[in-house]
Amino acid sequence: MRAAACALVALALAGTAVGGGADPRNALAFGLFIAVGEAARWGAGPQEREPAPLGAAGALAYALLGESAGRIAGHGVLQTVAVVFAASLAGGAAHRTPLDHLARRVLTVAFAAACFQPWYVLGGSYYAALLLLMLALTALCDAVLCAVLRRARATDPFATLLREELRSLAGIASAVCATGVVIALGVAVAGLWALPVFCVPLLLTQLSFRRYAAVRTTYRQTIASLARATEIAGYTREGHARRVAELSCAVGRDLGLSGRALAVLEYAALMHDIGQLSLVDPVPEGATAPLPEAEQRRIALLGGAVVRQTGVPSAVAVVVERQADPYREQPLPARIVRAVNAYDDLAGDNGCADGPLGALERLRLGTARDYHPDVVESLARVLARGGLTPAPAG
Repeated sequence: MRAAACALVALALAGTAVGGGADPRNALAFGLFIAVGEAARWGAGPQEREPAPLGAAGALAYALLGESAGRIAGHGVLQTVAVVFAASLAGGAAHRTPLDHLARRVLTVAFAAACFQPWYVLGGSYYAALLLLMLALTALCDAVLCAVLRRARATDPFATLLREELRSLAGIASAVCATGVVIALGVAVAGLWALPVFCVPLLLTQLSFRRYAAVRTTYRQTIASLARATEIAGYTREGHARRVAELSCAVGRDLGLSGRALAVLEYAALMHDIGQLSLVDPVPEGATAPLPEAEQRRIALLGGAVVRQTGVPSAVAVVVERQADPYREQPLPARIVRAVNAYDDLAGDNGCADGPLGALERLRLGTARDYHPDVVESLARVLARGGLTPAPAG
């Protein structure tokens, strides 16, 4: 994907330099708008789908610009790509914009411009309908590109990643696309004066989201630190909570969880052993899977009581409390946490001679009552794709 974006950018820059730019005022104004949006990106980590929504909306608006103050806009697809690339690169210089982010931006904008601009003349009175159609197609294209980029960094199937991206279109992606369309319509009627009118409220909104993202990051770090209390106190093995959380999230994605449900699963997996801090005598190696059923439930209820005091959503406490119940009575996140925790306990137990394979086989033997068959098979698929390997018992 990077190679395709590089080739397209090279062609766009060469074509624009040779043919000269059309409507330089529009190009300069939109370039400045995009650069400001990139410079104000909220600095979120790679998990954020769109860290620079203002820049993305400005780039899409330039691609879908048919008129400016009643005059036909004369820029073409190549000039659109050249302006968006140069502005994104300049605005993101201070943040060292990732190449994948830049490649995705270039390809998405090129797709929107290539679909819209050649057909704009035929749009006529259907201009608004054409823009709405472009909005849907561009959002779909962006979701596919995001899934491709994530597939290059992860082991999850492409279909699972694409399904998750399509579900996320109801969030920031749809807002960016709708804002781009509104900006294009505003410039078509009011001219370039519409850009600063849109820029100020969008910047304020973006800064608010930046603060929200920072709070959310701190919130997750606090939960992760609290989850490590059992390791620091010597109740569980080093890295157990992190491994269970990462593997649980991979299984959850494989089973179709996303958004808030996936966040609840991650928090519950991180804190699933917190109830062991209430025990007078620590469990050997912190492994709760071999314990009697009544003891497992007692530890789970103790953990749920602790979680309810931390201020996290009550859904997290429910998962922690019900992780030791028979799987037919459990919600899906609790089924996942129970199976993954047991796998990590058994695979890291010196008594399991066959290691991870033996642990997985023991989970399969327990599908009659303890572990849901679909969850166990999902875990097997994740492990086959290169899932986490539990640390040996120390």
